[in-house]
Formats: sequence, structure tokens, C-alpha cells
Amino acid sequence: MFRKAAVPTVSNGSYLQGQANGKLSSMDSRQPAREGKVVLKKKVTLLRGISIIIGTIIGAGIFISPKGILKNTGSVGMSLTVWTVCGILSLFGALCYAELGTCIKKSGGHYTYILEAFGPLPAFVRVWVELLIIRPAATAVISLAFGRYILEPFFMQCEIPELAIKLITAVGITLVMVLNSTSVSWSARIQMFLTFCKLVAILIIIVPGVIQLIKGETQHFKNAFAGNDASIMGLPLAFYSGMYAYSGWFYLNFVTEEVENPEKYV
Repeated sequence: MFRKAAVPTVSNGSYLQGQANGKLSSMDSRQPAREGKVVLKKKVTLLRGISIIIGTIIGAGIFISPKGILKNTGSVGMSLTVWTVCGILSLFGALCYAELGTCIKKSGGHYTYILEAFGPLPAFVRVWVELLIIRPAATAVISLAFGRYILEPFFMQCEIPELAIKLITAVGITLVMVLNSTSVSWSARIQMFLTFCKLVAILIIIVPGVIQLIKGETQHFKNAFAGNDASIMGLPLAFYSGMYAYSGWFYLNFVTEEVENPEKYV
């Protein structure tokens, strides 16, 4: 007399265990199969999402780019034209990513969208270019600007040592890495605080400028396009500086799965 071995049956990724009488459980069982799916916690609210976007756009670029744009365009009028065109292009990109974020509810940003549209090979190449070239270069620029701005009040009478800037930069990168690895909530809180600080800094620059315009200080806008002619090599650099200053509108799509109600917020 032989005993029949119980054969497990797979249904929706879960195994149905045999009952004591040797029969398998019914496929029409009303008990829902438990799925072992690992998901990210949705802790990015509307305010935190806005802070991520604003805090990323208003970064080191807005304090670095104006000099490069004015230098490469050669006139105030052309520099304002470049700023306007770059702003319109960034707006179109942000609207496209808002649509993508509501259609493809996966974190990953560029990588996820290229993977869905063109397959694994272009997505793989894109993510490695991001990791090896784009992101390290952008992080280096932002971090070095952070180190210089932090040390500026302490070296007002002399030049800031390059070693000190690099040390502060390394400390800043390490702290941000540890913070993002530890807690999404704390990262969002710090992002909100830094966003507030950046907005205050921008207002300190903008408000006095508007006051000067109201007082009639408009001599720089007379013959705004007069000056050095923009070179063919200078305009692409000016546009690159402008796009760098506006960059950041796509960062919320990297954490789409952590956003509450992405259809409403993204």
C-alpha cells in the first residue's frame, strides 16, 4: 500500500497546501492569497513633493549660472532671452514628466521610462551614463559650491583654501548619503527646511532688485541688446548654463512609488 505524495499547486504566486485528508484546497477558496510583494512606504506628501522639486531646482545652479549666461551671451537682452527660452523648455519637460508619472507609477525616472519604451539595453546604457558621468559631475559642482558658500563668511578677508573646500564638500556628501539611507521622512524634513532657506536667499536677491527698478534704476535695460556679439560657441554654453539652473523638475519621478496619490500630486 503506497501513500500518495501531496503535490503543491501554484496560484497567483502562492502555494496551496494539502489538507489532512490528502485533498488539495479548492481553487475557488474565498480566502485571498497573500502576496509577498515588497513595496516602498508612501511617505512623500504634497508639501514634501513640492519641497523636493523647488529645493532641487533652486540649488547651486541659480547662484552660479547667471554669470556664465551673461558672459557667453554678451548683452543683458540676449541673456534674458536665453533665460526665457530655457524656462519654456523646462516647463514643457516638467509637464511631460507629470504625465509620465501618472501613467507609469514606478520609481526610477529616466531609467523606468526608457525601459518601458525602448527596452532593457537603452535603459541600461542610460543608467550607467547617469551613474558614471552625469550624476558625479553634477554632485561635484553642487557640493563644491556648498563648501565654498559655507566657508565664505569665515574667509572674507582672504582666499578660501582649496583643501578646506574639499573637506567640507566630502563631509556634506557623506551626511546627505547617510541621511537618505537612514530615513525618507527625515530626508523630506531636511529638504523642506533647505527649501525654505533657499527661498529666503532668493528673496534677499530679488526684492532689493525690484526696489531698484521701482526707483528708476533701469539704465542696464536701455539698449539691452547692445554689447559684445554672442559667438557661436558662446550661445550653447549659455543655454547649457540656463538649463542647468532650471534642472530638477524631474526629480520627484525618481520616488513616484513613495508619493501619496501620484495621480493628484505628480
